[in-house]
Amino acid sequence: MSLKKMRVVVKIGSSSLTNSKGELDHEKLQDHINALATLKNLGHEVLLVSSGAVAAGFRKLGYPSRPITLKGKQAAAAVGQSLLVQQYSIGFQEYNITTAQILLTRTDFSKKEQYKNAYATFTELLERSILPIINENDTVSVAEITFGDNDMLSALVSGLVHADQLIILTDVNGLYDDNPNRNPNAKRINHLSDVTDDFLSFASGSGSNVGTGGMQSKLLAARTALHSGVKVFIGKGKGANKLIDILDGNGDGTYISRDKTQTLPNTKQWISFTEVSGKIFIDEGAKNALLTNGKSLLPAGVYQIVGEFSNGDVVEVYCHDTLLGRGEVLYSSEELSKSLGKRTEDISSNAIEVIHRNNWVQV
Repeated sequence: MSLKKMRVVVKIGSSSLTNSKGELDHEKLQDHINALATLKNLGHEVLLVSSGAVAAGFRKLGYPSRPITLKGKQAAAAVGQSLLVQQYSIGFQEYNITTAQILLTRTDFSKKEQYKNAYATFTELLERSILPIINENDTVSVAEITFGDNDMLSALVSGLVHADQLIILTDVNGLYDDNPNRNPNAKRINHLSDVTDDFLSFASGSGSNVGTGGMQSKLLAARTALHSGVKVFIGKGKGANKLIDILDGNGDGTYISRDKTQTLPNTKQWISFTEVSGKIFIDEGAKNALLTNGKSLLPAGVYQIVGEFSNGDVVEVYCHDTLLGRGEVLYSSEELSKSLGKRTEDISSNAIEVIHRNNWVQV
């Protein structure tokens, strides 16, 4: 059994929480609570990303089945979120574990200050031995499902808190080399060291009619977590020891990890996952300085800019038509357009670097 104390993010999808009618299944819920409590009481730090708000709420609204419309889902989530957290809270009280509810939107990961605040909040909760229960703030999300059934949310959270492991629990026991429902000879892939575009292409399509995230959504999340230096497990399990078994390498599913995982600092994570505001095109000399020599990007190397951006925004950096990476700019697009190709000493801007090497992430 693993003795090392770990920080673990567990994501539970709708299919692992609901019955055939799409309602919350209290037996399944209790099984998850038992397993999470077992993990936490062994001294591990645990964060839970849980779907199920819509499932918990739609009956109270008078819907005969899970709503399909956006307004129906958001109304059901508004009613169901508090009911869901209440169920967890009561269940964890039996183990003397205090829970906290955290609702996040995509904006919390794209705005730098909100990103820092979220990290500070999680750190404080974990230091005080609280179990955070995280969900997307469904009632205010503009896009229908912006995190893909919380898969991407769990990956972003695991990166943000520098988790050792992300466990995505679902109703399928891992990734197969073909669709096991159609091909009885499909073989499970027990370990992946990378999530390639080829894997993503054949993993399209949702695994169940309850959740919104199929295997493709989970693999995209796994790729994001891997990029942040977090190991991932996708699969299923039952019983109080299921999460312990997964951490010990005996889980019923697919493990995704690299031999050498490098944890990205929070600033670089934010740069990796926030929305970009424009593009900068640089010459070969600047490319070599950035990629080979670990230097910052100076104005002399920039020959073209696309889009409007401000100081502190994140832009993509290209050499001709090849994407090299992204970084936080110290110039606005207006300032930079006046400085294109100029040597540093000829520029009136206070900033010397366009992108400092500490605020640069290579693709």
